[in-house]
Amino acid sequence: MSASLIARTRALFPDSGAEIEMEPLLKGGSDRAFYRLRMPHGLSLILVKYGAQREENRHYVRIAQFLHANEVRVPNIHHHDEAEGLIWMEDLGGDDLYSHRDEDWEQRRGLYTLTLDQILILHGKDLSLVPDDLHLENEFTEEMYRWEQNYFLDHCLGTHFQVDPGTIGKLRFYAPLLAAARRLARQPRTLVHRDFQSQNVIFFEGDAHLIDFQGVRPGIPHYDLASLLFDPYVCLGQEERRELFEYYTAAAIDAGHRVSNAFEEIFTLAALQRLMQALGAYGFLGHIRQREDFLAHIPVALASLREIVAKLGNLPELAAVLEELEA
Repeated sequence: MSASLIARTRALFPDSGAEIEMEPLLKGGSDRAFYRLRMPHGLSLILVKYGAQREENRHYVRIAQFLHANEVRVPNIHHHDEAEGLIWMEDLGGDDLYSHRDEDWEQRRGLYTLTLDQILILHGKDLSLVPDDLHLENEFTEEMYRWEQNYFLDHCLGTHFQVDPGTIGKLRFYAPLLAAARRLARQPRTLVHRDFQSQNVIFFEGDAHLIDFQGVRPGIPHYDLASLLFDPYVCLGQEERRELFEYYTAAAIDAGHRVSNAFEEIFTLAALQRLMQALGAYGFLGHIRQREDFLAHIPVALASLREIVAKLGNLPELAAVLEELEA
């Protein structure tokens, strides 16, 4: 496999030289394979091999081109072989937001504001101007929010924590969760990244760039903001979250985005939703896909979910279940 991919690369990039080093990269819970191709003279590319299991993989390049044309910083696409499921794209390096997680806040603050500046560009796009051939993923609807909730119930509470089916069954139709899904679905939509967390933001040439954006779809900006501020991979303190929340809302107002009086309330509901989704994903990937490394993130995400549930104050049955869990 590697020899044939190197040969294809050499044919596409005749100036690459005779020696091409190929390094596999482990990237998240994706079904795609990533490789870094290092060539003489300092040239480096990322090669992506994707399968047909997920429809969104086929549309990655078109979405990248759309985002680039709309001033959202993403990797440049050099070549796409759709028949073989291969993408050669710009290598932005490995300086992601996650890699700065142990630095003090004074050092990280600027990186986070650059990151929020970038997502604000995406959130400001007019959905009516999105071309029909972009093939975005299904928009966030009440049904999708309910699916995320059930994903959490099935794979976090069920598969991972082995909570009894009767309790899970009651939570599946728990009125406050149904109401949360309904209210989130009623909010005005914009374009959202869908997995806006520290490992999907890379700093290159002094600015933030978004990666893993194939899940872009119509949704609410609160969801992306909650994804970053309650990122299970990086622990932010309450004061840091508050500072970033206020930065985002002020910048959104300055950019002419709609920021309602209920923005923070909707943000808290979106955090509830996103954390349930993340915990469901960790349970699924850790147990069903045998990616046990994802299970290590459950304690942080669970602590954040408990915090959000306590803040909302109207989910006592869920709060009681969460308190019984031993992460």
